[in-house]
Amino acid sequence: MIIFPAIDLKGGQCVRLKLGDMDQATVFNDDPGAQAKAFQDQGFEWLHVVDLDGAFAGESKNGAAVDAILANTTNPVELGGGIRTKEHIDNWLAKGVARVILGTVALRDPELVKEACKKYPDRIAVGIDAKGGKVAVEGWAETSELTVIELAKQFEDAGVAAIIYTDIDRDGVLKGLNIESTLELANAVSIPIIASGGLADIKDIERLIEPDCDILEGAISGRALYDGRLDPAEALALIKKSREGLA
Repeated sequence: MIIFPAIDLKGGQCVRLKLGDMDQATVFNDDPGAQAKAFQDQGFEWLHVVDLDGAFAGESKNGAAVDAILANTTNPVELGGGIRTKEHIDNWLAKGVARVILGTVALRDPELVKEACKKYPDRIAVGIDAKGGKVAVEGWAETSELTVIELAKQFEDAGVAAIIYTDIDRDGVLKGLNIESTLELANAVSIPIIASGGLADIKDIERLIEPDCDILEGAISGRALYDGRLDPAEALALIKKSREGLA
């Protein structure tokens, strides 16, 4: 179980949205590089970064902030938001991003995702965001008629490194992860699943280390870390203890 601390970028700052609404953004840090280093110093092993402006624009809008993050952490970074073309994928992976997250393009052009997986094994993740169980795209501004599982199954044998599943109805409001839907997805496909949206406190971590969640690769935490509801040391110690118990 890996906890991925999240840095969401808007206007070059680290923010958190409420229910995916760009008009409900809270700024937590105006120095993304420093935030990346802080998460590494706290003991986290990965970093989850999203260019929110890019997700709406369809191209990178916070490139300088991402560069600063890459310069200030040795942890692997996964990046999503506005990555829609082969060139976008090539450029970010060449810059040192460990894996890119393809969201809107996974729905619009699944063949591009499959081609990217062949070219970059283990470096392509798919982001599936859902409102009411249906896939949302374009920075969550549009909802399709496709279900999460229907989209995920399109990539079953493509070599996708992970699927990041976000329940938008819980994102940024600290309601707790939607474990039921996340496990339903994890049991429907063989691709590793990362839970996102709503992680609230240590109770979510306790739930994630229960045996039925062994199938999950990890979970993303944003607001709970920023506002102190989740203590990094406590969360990581609990996960370490769980790992040792499985060894």
